[in-house]
Amino acid sequence: MARRQARPAASGRWLPWLGLALLPLAVSPAAPGGCPSACYCVATPELVQCRYERLEEPPKELPVTVHNLSIAGSNLSVLHRAAFAARPLPDLRLLRLRHDNIQIIEDMALQGLPALRTLDLSHNPLLSVAAGALAGVPLLHTLQLNQALLAAPLEEQLALALRNLSLRRLELAGNALRALPAALLPAGLEELDLRNNSLQRLTAAELRSLEAPGLQGLRLTLGTNPLSCDCALRPFLAWLRTAAARVPDAHSLRCAGPPPLHRATLLHLRPEGLACTAAEGGEPGQLETASYVFFGIVLALIGIVFLMVLYLNRRGIKRWLHNLREACRDQMEGYHYRYEQDADPRRTSAIGTPGL
Repeated sequence: MARRQARPAASGRWLPWLGLALLPLAVSPAAPGGCPSACYCVATPELVQCRYERLEEPPKELPVTVHNLSIAGSNLSVLHRAAFAARPLPDLRLLRLRHDNIQIIEDMALQGLPALRTLDLSHNPLLSVAAGALAGVPLLHTLQLNQALLAAPLEEQLALALRNLSLRRLELAGNALRALPAALLPAGLEELDLRNNSLQRLTAAELRSLEAPGLQGLRLTLGTNPLSCDCALRPFLAWLRTAAARVPDAHSLRCAGPPPLHRATLLHLRPEGLACTAAEGGEPGQLETASYVFFGIVLALIGIVFLMVLYLNRRGIKRWLHNLREACRDQMEGYHYRYEQDADPRRTSAIGTPGL
């Protein structure tokens, strides 16, 4: 009996190994080329992920039907010309190349990806981007460059690379930007992510660039920027109060300084309430002074009206004061009479000897 019970337990130890052996069969068979050995296909060959395999170039044996390709944690370093053209991927729509140490992107690096819509190059120390780096992806509408522009100033290079594209969304979060990258805003851009940068304000010139033809519907996200709520912020604050619909996170924007306004909600401030020095905007507190003068004039007018009312009713007021004085006098005489009665010694002795 003991031997019969031991057999199922022994066979149970082989079940995990049997599952691993059958795992490749659970994945749908890949299209020609199969799933690369350094990657794995999730459920279907349409989604391929290659993570932390230290690849030095994109895998060449990719399923032709792949729609989404993610390569993360590798050491691609340089995206050479036609890096993905060894086996064209006509259906690839999303390409994520995060944390891949990409530093250089050569001309026509994305050749062979004609259907690509979204390209994610975030968290790469980009040093050089060729003018024709994105020439092979004419349908690209979303470009993500979060924390990718910290190693070198690439605004001019990227402007050339984007000139023939019809981008709809551009992400530049976490790049320590101190100014609006106006050169990277192609006509037709609908969304611009500038969160977590070093923006203290948007200047009047930058605000005018947002009203250029093709950018009047552009939406900005500006959260987690160290906005300085001083005189120089007045143009941006005035624009924000009239165009809050274009800044989805407008109600969460807060001041980083000066200390009196630290953490103050931006939309709760008034442009004229931001103090200016003579060097910044003419006379300090010019608008505030005008407001106080107007308030003082209103108070003076109220005082004059009050005095006029008193003057016109002087007889009635005099009569009222006379009556009040007479009433007070009668009251005091009553108190004085009761005091004299209480102080009379005959009344006191009579109260003390009731039997006489």
